[in-house]
Amino acid sequence: MRKRRIGLAVCCICFGIIIFLPLQKVFAFTETRIDHPIVHYIPLTSDEDFRIRYTHSIHKSDVLEYYRCVEEQRIQMIGMEYEDLAIGMPGYAEENQTLTQRDGKYFLQFDKEIIENFTIYIGDLDLDLVFVYKEHEYDLKKDLQRGKSYLFEVKRLSLYERWKGVRMK
Repeated sequence: MRKRRIGLAVCCICFGIIIFLPLQKVFAFTETRIDHPIVHYIPLTSDEDFRIRYTHSIHKSDVLEYYRCVEEQRIQMIGMEYEDLAIGMPGYAEENQTLTQRDGKYFLQFDKEIIENFTIYIGDLDLDLVFVYKEHEYDLKKDLQRGKSYLFEVKRLSLYERWKGVRMK
């Protein structure tokens, strides 16, 4: 009887570890300004580079932002690529940045810009907003709710958190 109780306790502990230990590294989008947010996520595999591509609302031209996951759960901003300098786009390089132009495009590179997270707003305009990972494009305007802001971060989720969340496809 005592061995059975010990065996049951060990099984419960193992089950709890499997279910509640955050093991899976993901790209997480968590809605802000809400009491009980649902985490939308994309599983992260060995490739740590990703991009965000969007159509600028005024210029109507594509902007590409390049990122890399570093130091387990931090984000390094690599650079930006865009065609127009006017409203909302950098026209010069700041400290630890390099701005170059070639073939009608501007390239802004960041030397060592590392951040924990950032907030992304899902606008209600019919313009592209795409997360690109491993050459797969995730349409953020279809997967997330328009008019809402989401905290984007790289984090680890448990099996239980993944069940509660929404895996983006």
